[in-house]
Amino acid sequence: MPHNVLLVDDHRLMRDGVKSILERHSEFQVIGESATGADAVEICRKERPELVLMDISLPDISGIEASREILRYSPQTRILMMSMHDDEHLILAAIRSGARAFLLQTASGSDLIEALRNVANGGSYLSPEVSDRLVSRIQTEDMRRRAGLPIDLLSPREVQVLRLVAQGKTSKDIAVILNLGLQTVRSYRKTLMKKLGVNNVAGVTQIAFSSGLMQPKATNANTMG
Repeated sequence: MPHNVLLVDDHRLMRDGVKSILERHSEFQVIGESATGADAVEICRKERPELVLMDISLPDISGIEASREILRYSPQTRILMMSMHDDEHLILAAIRSGARAFLLQTASGSDLIEALRNVANGGSYLSPEVSDRLVSRIQTEDMRRRAGLPIDLLSPREVQVLRLVAQGKTSKDIAVILNLGLQTVRSYRKTLMKKLGVNNVAGVTQIAFSSGLMQPKATNANTMG
């Protein structure tokens, strides 16, 4: 059985072009077309198509809004979003709305077929240019986040001491582990706590967790208090 597809785009020329590509592949069958988001939602309520290939920019509601509505009525439907824009905010909004794929309208016919196949088989697809933008955005956000972390104020040795303090080690323990003098360890503790603006072990531990230096230990559901 071919995978049935609903085409949603307010440009007839675009729909005709996509339809022409799909007609050359018997694994897909176009069961309907729509020029508006509201109409697409209504068709999906009645027909429950397997795949919806939808433009983000529509004359009434956006493809993102339409996706949310479609998935409310037809959660099994898989949505592929298309746009002429590669703005990362749009890409993320489309994914968050439930879209399983995001293609630029500059994509080739083979890219389109690959995306449809991936999504029809339960996977997802992003145009290569889109993937690059997302990776860049994530890395930039991580750098900004890292720049604001308190541990960035610490030296590598102070970070080591912080981690051990958060693990519950005493100054004597840390001195042995790091092969340092006891007074040296105490000095590191005093300095790092001052830099971090905390005055107790609880504060140090909280920063260690929030900075990702430590992960909470898994608890056993069968463990008695």
